[in-house]
Amino acid sequence: MSRKDFATLLLLAFAWGASFLFMRIASPELGPVFTTELRVTLAAVALLLYALLTRRKLGILRYWKQFLMLGAVNAALPFTLICMAELHLSASLAAILNTTTPMFAALAAWGTRQEKPGLAKSAGLIMGMLGVGVLVGWSPVPLTGTVLLSVGFSLGAALSYAFGGLYASRVGKGLTPLALAAGQQLGASVVLLPLAVIFAPQHMPSAAAVYSVLGLSLICTSVAYLLYFRLIASVGPVKTVSVTFLVPVFGLLWGALFLHEPVYANTIAGLIIILLSLTLVNRKTRRP
Repeated sequence: MSRKDFATLLLLAFAWGASFLFMRIASPELGPVFTTELRVTLAAVALLLYALLTRRKLGILRYWKQFLMLGAVNAALPFTLICMAELHLSASLAAILNTTTPMFAALAAWGTRQEKPGLAKSAGLIMGMLGVGVLVGWSPVPLTGTVLLSVGFSLGAALSYAFGGLYASRVGKGLTPLALAAGQQLGASVVLLPLAVIFAPQHMPSAAAVYSVLGLSLICTSVAYLLYFRLIASVGPVKTVSVTFLVPVFGLLWGALFLHEPVYANTIAGLIIILLSLTLVNRKTRRP
């Protein structure tokens, strides 16, 4: 990986790690559903304008059913669940919990494609569950029903991402990454629109919430996806997935710097265990 590609990887981790900071600021004021609706709508507009300026065809009308489903499973649902979780969880904790997505992806592939995880991946899955237990159970924060439910929302978002990734790999054949990203955000916007109208905030948001939504939409979604596409084209999907290891580190950093979130011993221990488990989960299975 060249220095330019590594710099792009760091910028992508920077952006996706910051998304948890922005959601933690915006969702308590705007609500989880309305925050997500603004995020995907503004991101879709930005990506569609980019496609228009670069004269790229996306096939939105032709694949509208697939984009609706992809938007629901891979954007609308997980984005909203994370916003719901961050009403009661810190941004750093939500970022680390979201790192379990590759583990859920391995389980989803096992259940839907009958792809057995193998010994290494099985050990990684067990280690990942142990990491979540350390992260949540060994904590000075009281484990109330609300906190446990919020943890469930975060893990549910990771599970949704896992199935969304499998669906995208199936329906995305023949489509460019830009088409998938723009179609996904547009589909999510359409799916969430009725709920966003119902749960629209009744007061004007603060400047911090407005800036957070703009950062969430333009930096953490639109620009991040473009960086993601560039990395896939340059170094391939296998090396690009290494961003998974960097996102929680940035999420932890931004939460501590800007929200003054405390970093406990169990936070570091849980993060390390989960990251170690990902090295096993992401290991390629050797075939004879």
